[in-house]
This record gives sequence, C-alpha cells and structure tokens, in this order.
Amino acid sequence: MDVIAQADRMAFSGSAEQGVDRANALISHSGLRGHEHRARGRASAVNPSGRYEALSRTVFDDGWNSFEDLPPFKTEVQTEHARKIITRNDSPDISFDRSINPYRGCEHGCVYCFARPTHAYMGLSAGIDFEAKLFAKPDAAKLLEKEITRPGYQVKSIAIGTNTDPYQPIEREWLLMRAILEVLDRHNHPVGIVTKSHLVTRDADILARMAQRGLAKVALSVTTMDRRLARTMEPRASTPSKRLEAIRILTDQGIPTSAMVAPIIPGLNDHEIEKILDAIAGMGAREVGYVLLRLPLEVAPVFKEWLLRHYPERYRHVLSLIRSMRGGKDYDAEWGKRMRGTGPYAWQIARRFEMASKRLGLNERRLKLRTDLFVTPKPESEQLSLL
Repeated sequence: MDVIAQADRMAFSGSAEQGVDRANALISHSGLRGHEHRARGRASAVNPSGRYEALSRTVFDDGWNSFEDLPPFKTEVQTEHARKIITRNDSPDISFDRSINPYRGCEHGCVYCFARPTHAYMGLSAGIDFEAKLFAKPDAAKLLEKEITRPGYQVKSIAIGTNTDPYQPIEREWLLMRAILEVLDRHNHPVGIVTKSHLVTRDADILARMAQRGLAKVALSVTTMDRRLARTMEPRASTPSKRLEAIRILTDQGIPTSAMVAPIIPGLNDHEIEKILDAIAGMGAREVGYVLLRLPLEVAPVFKEWLLRHYPERYRHVLSLIRSMRGGKDYDAEWGKRMRGTGPYAWQIARRFEMASKRLGLNERRLKLRTDLFVTPKPESEQLSLL
C-alpha cells in the first residue's frame, strides 16, 4: 500500500504532531478509509486489494453517493471443502510440526494478526475481508479421522489455533472444534489449543477427560488488561476479564492451562507485562510465554493505519521501538529472531518477562503431552482378518 508507506514517511518528518497530522490527512483524502463508517466493530477500516490481484481497487466517495447509505459489513461464511486438514511445517523456532485450522479468516479481527496475509490466497484483502469474509471447513473432523488412520501415521501433538482462532464467534454455530476434539479424544491423540475466546470452556468436558490421560492443554492469549485498547485492537475477541475467567474455569477442572502475552507491542502494551502475568498467575496458570509484534507483508500497513487512527500521538514512538528491534525494518522474518526481536529494548522485554515469571513461580516445569497412548485405529475400509 503506497499511500500508507507515504503516510509513514510523512509521520516521521518535521515535528511529531505536524507529521502525524499530515499522514492522517493523506490517508483520509486517499479514500483508503472510505469504509470507516461501514466497518464499526471491526479493527481495520481499510480493505486493500490482495497482493496477488492484477488490479488494485480503492473505494472512495465521489460526492454523488454517501457511504452512510451503504449497509454495514456483515460476517459472511463460505464452506471450504479441503482435501486434508493437518498442515505440516518444519520451522525450527516453533515447538510443533503439525496443526489444524478449521477456519480461514477470523472474526476476532485482531489488527496485528500475522495470519491476515493468508487471505490473499483466496483473492481477498488482509483488511476487512479477513475479519468479515470467512471460510469454514465442515469436513474437518472426518478428514482428521481419515488422516490419522493412514498406514504409517506417526503421532505427535497437534496444535490448534496457530493461524486463526478455532473458537472465534462462528464456532458457536458450526461446532467444528467440538467435532475435532471428539475424534482426538476417541483415538487418544494429544492436542494443544491456543485461543482468545471464553468459548473454549464449552468443551471443558472433553478437554478434562483428555487431560486426565495427559493428552490436552490450553493456552489463553491475554494481550492487555485495558478494555479500551482491547476493544479497538481485538474488537470481537473475549474481553480480558473473560479470558482470565476461562483460565480459572479450565484449571479448576484439571485442564493444564497456560497463557500467552501475545503480541507485546512496544510503546502500547509492554508496560503491562508484570500486571498481566500477576493476573494470569492468580487464575491458576503455571506456564506463560510471549511473542513480540510481527508485521509481515500486508499486516504492516493495516496495523499502521489503525495506529494512526486510534493512537496518533504514539505512532512515531511505537514504530521507532519496533524498528529498533527489527534491524531498522518493520519486520525481520529470520528464524530465531521473528518471535523475540533483537537489540537492547528486546533484551529488556525478555529480562522483565523472565524475572516476573520467576517471581510468580511460572514456567518451573513444562508439561509434555503423552503420545504413547495412541493406537493407530483400523480404517473402515481395511479387510477383516480370516483368523
């Protein structure tokens, strides 16, 4: 998005106030915020064309019609009939090699979500489209059972919630996660879940059964304790207090529950690290982790526009700190650095997190899920033995 890049340069020119004012004016006059009034309740107010599209389209008011006359954006869900449901990866800086994403896109609409660029594969935008045009995979549970019954399948823990949230609001209707958990429970297959939603407590009965056998753990992502910041940054995710309540409910039922402070955004929520960890520990979580803000591809312009719109007075400070931890860039995708960053400020965040965790008795022992209980089930099509 050239307009955002130009606005970014303007924001860093002259005095802070003048530069940011000029940047905001440029974005407004460009028409990029043409959807702002229609996108109430969404994090992004822009909807740029996907990076693989041949043409770039921008909606703007030409003076003849008002955007106020257009209906607000509504969440649309299409079905995606995938050929397989388990996604493999060999990234050296993450702890799992397989994951499941029952949905594509996420109604939570977290403005910083690193998965936003994946909507370009569907010919859609990483902006409002990512939050409002979703895809559900209704065959997820059947595909999972089929894949884990294949000859030669080697069991390892499956991660769910690594790309988009499996407990986003549409899960109330589609129930894909519950069906997936029923398959995993039936076959003694280990699973780790990451979510921002209180809805995960709905499946506490299945998760508790699996936890008794060492097969399940859950991590709640708690980004901030500030309700105003959460409402603008993660508009349709559970409130911070509801996420903490979910930790308590799950731990009370014997389900190993940890928390992620993710992402840490310097100059915006990093001052809350100790406060968040205190709250997490008070709810019974015993493991914690964090991830530094990541701004790959289209995430950077979407996040920058949001920051200019909601926190213009912090724009230069936040971006300066981010770049100080990313080698002068908005993002460094190098393995081993992308999650933590480099430089003095990144070091300071790591030490603060480590010291607060130690004080609270967190991360004293990491839970490893069991894989020895899994027995490869016989596929339905297998010929019966004559003996």
